[in-house]
Amino acid sequence: MTATAPPVGEPDRTQPRNTPASPAAARLLRLLPAAVAALCGVLLYVSFPPRILWWLALPAFAGLGWALRGRGWKAGLGLGYLFGLGFLLPLLVWTGVEVGPGPWLALAAIEAVFVALVGAGVAVVSRLPGWPLWAAALWTAGEAARARVPFEGFPWGKIAFGQADGLFLPLAAVGGTPVLGFAVVLCGFGLHEAVRAAVRARRTGRIRRSAAAAALLSVAVPVLGALAARPLVNAEAEDGTATVAVIQGNVPRAGLDFNAQRRAVLDYHARETERLAAEVEAGKADRPDFVLWPENSSDIDPFANADARAVIDRAARAIGAPIAVGGVVERDGKLLNEQILWDPAKGPVDTYDKRQIQPFGEYLPLRSLIGAINDEWTSMVSQDFSRGTEPGVFTMAGTEVGLVTCYEAAFDWAVRSEVTDGAQLISVPSNNATFDRSEMTYQQLAMSRVRAVEHSRTVTVPVTSGVSAIIMPDGRITQETGMFVADSLVQEVPLRSSQTPATRLGVAPEIVLVLVAAGGLGWAVAAGVRGRRAGGV
Repeated sequence: MTATAPPVGEPDRTQPRNTPASPAAARLLRLLPAAVAALCGVLLYVSFPPRILWWLALPAFAGLGWALRGRGWKAGLGLGYLFGLGFLLPLLVWTGVEVGPGPWLALAAIEAVFVALVGAGVAVVSRLPGWPLWAAALWTAGEAARARVPFEGFPWGKIAFGQADGLFLPLAAVGGTPVLGFAVVLCGFGLHEAVRAAVRARRTGRIRRSAAAAALLSVAVPVLGALAARPLVNAEAEDGTATVAVIQGNVPRAGLDFNAQRRAVLDYHARETERLAAEVEAGKADRPDFVLWPENSSDIDPFANADARAVIDRAARAIGAPIAVGGVVERDGKLLNEQILWDPAKGPVDTYDKRQIQPFGEYLPLRSLIGAINDEWTSMVSQDFSRGTEPGVFTMAGTEVGLVTCYEAAFDWAVRSEVTDGAQLISVPSNNATFDRSEMTYQQLAMSRVRAVEHSRTVTVPVTSGVSAIIMPDGRITQETGMFVADSLVQEVPLRSSQTPATRLGVAPEIVLVLVAAGGLGWAVAAGVRGRRAGGV
């Protein structure tokens, strides 16, 4: 009599199981997969910055593979949700620093739904030959969905963003964050399959060559691919160099009221710029070609307030170089998070309006519904920001500087558009003062390091309160500030204009991986239907 494979969606009961010694032991064994899934989610969180433990992502996904393999989709849904909560609850705790635990818990609970759906899919494809490939593609598809919905997405926590110090980082230059994240997840699931194959071989004395080959390839291909991609990571100048100054002026206080004192934040940044100008005149610092201020560095609208304009004019003349100034401005009845190119002789000559604005921070989705539930939210975001429509590339002393404002750094398209529009250097002006000393700053800094390698560009990160940094095109941080201090960074950096495969390909690798995921899921479902029909004969 020939045994048939269990239908897709049903647990695999063909494997022998040991009989537990007692009902209590049986209950503990039933809880074990749930505990493993949740703990592996926590392990994945620990692999993220500010810790340099990127390799922990591999055992995290190996453990998730153990929990999901051979189970039904309903079990996969629940186990995936536990894994998502274990990962996202600690990762996103900074979102509740100033507004309490409610938004943090709601955000983590909603985002974990995407991980739950991936868990269900992984359980379904886990009986296919070479299942780590299909499972890793499903994870990438889940990240692609999470980066787009709801409210235009929330890509925070992409696996790629935890790999700034890792072996796999060069793959960012091959296919961006989707390929980098896919390789890490594939290697993790492959690690589980390799261990499983080794245990089976030791127990039975036989090696299933097809399973062993799939496991070996799942681990080896990502590693070899990363090593082969290393020549794409290059920090040499192609278009000469530029001397850049990054200004961190600090803020009067942390939290939502960081700008409660009128013009204080602007005065702090002007003062630090003038201090740097004095050092330049004294020969203690190199003269910068251009200066980069953070997001919200002008806490009042310099177009509507003559005193703010005078302060910026004075700072620009003192340093003798153009400054990119961040401010909130109102124009034609619209509120804009704007970068302003300020010339020392001409004043404001160009602007860039932030395109990817932050839901619940810069605009309030479902305003009437949320106001009916809690009117404090509507008072905190009393007027929605408007979106910019064009990429922001400033010509600063002959250098093309691409602007990616804070939250935008998490979105693949927002960074790539600046490079394809001609940016030789990327600046990520940010304001993290509202998140105090949380891990958010270091998570965002790691994103900028991944973007540097992805597009082979120097990336500067001017932040109001820290951590500000200068990042080479190979992802190395060469200078950085502390948090909640006034400081400036001056450095000669390489300018580059060539495009990596990731820049040229854009969204194509992500689309391919989503199609692979759909193909694997379709194959598994079809195999399950055939199995059910065969079982009913």
